[in-house]
Amino acid sequence: MPGRLEVSFNSPQCGWMSVGFRDGENEFHTTAAHAPHAGALPELMRLLTDLAGSGCAESDHTLQWNRDPEEFDFHFRKAADRVILEIYEYPTEARDTSERRLVFSHTSTIPELLGAFGETFDQLFADRETDEFEFNWRQPFPFAEYERFKAIETAK
Repeated sequence: MPGRLEVSFNSPQCGWMSVGFRDGENEFHTTAAHAPHAGALPELMRLLTDLAGSGCAESDHTLQWNRDPEEFDFHFRKAADRVILEIYEYPTEARDTSERRLVFSHTSTIPELLGAFGETFDQLFADRETDEFEFNWRQPFPFAEYERFKAIETAK
């Protein structure tokens, strides 16, 4: 049985960031690029905030991110009090669904999911000046999205 979800987004370097997911049974690590899906990090924070704040019992959200030439879909499916996170990898930017493969899957509650992502977002926030986040990620830190995420995470 999978354990607690752990998410890691390590300090960005030259427009790349190491991203990892593990839960005791499954593990997936890759690098993610700042472009061409510029805004993937703030979009992820918005997506998680919307997912947690939504009064809907069921919803689907997909975030596109890339490694160049590989691309990823981070798919979040909310069903009642559970959220299924599925990460699909595509070999190219063509995003042909017949060629995608599931590289990670985890089911948790919304508070568990928010906590796992919250820990890594907090670390990125705390280290943003030391790591020269804006220079190394080539995008500004998403302060507004982070603040909204923290507000909903704290409320859950």
